[in-house]
Amino acid sequence: MIAAKLIELIEIHAANLTSDVVRDLVTNEKTSQFRSVRPQDLEQRIFEIFHHLGNWLGDPHSQKVRGEFEDWGRRRFDQGIPLSQIVYAVIILKKHLARYIVENGLVTASFPRIEGDYVLPIHLNSLQELTTSVSQFFDEAIYQLACGYEDEARRVEGKAR
Repeated sequence: MIAAKLIELIEIHAANLTSDVVRDLVTNEKTSQFRSVRPQDLEQRIFEIFHHLGNWLGDPHSQKVRGEFEDWGRRRFDQGIPLSQIVYAVIILKKHLARYIVENGLVTASFPRIEGDYVLPIHLNSLQELTTSVSQFFDEAIYQLACGYEDEARRVEGKAR
């Protein structure tokens, strides 16, 4: 219940989240090489992550998720972005998502209206499950990004020989 409402609110606010993350990526010293990536490319990729988060959380090991993040890793390799900066980009995504939920009251807004101070434990459990799912999703995304990056590095190295 709570998780579904939170995911819906995140997807609705995907454009705002995307703008914030892109701005951070191109100004953060730990992701300085992202300045060479076309802003439209960054915006499209990041928007897709936020806009389809609910679908991807349901099956983080799906072929679509795997393909999307492996492709992202290959593209970033081709653009000369170090793997460490790609990993940090995902960390930035996670931080912005968590901050956005807190700052915009999405957690509060997603809870059902209950009289008094009592919130059913099931709602808190749902929120905790969502947090765990999001964390696991981004961990899997980092792995798939690295796989795509390494595959592309091997392909390029093979051509050079």
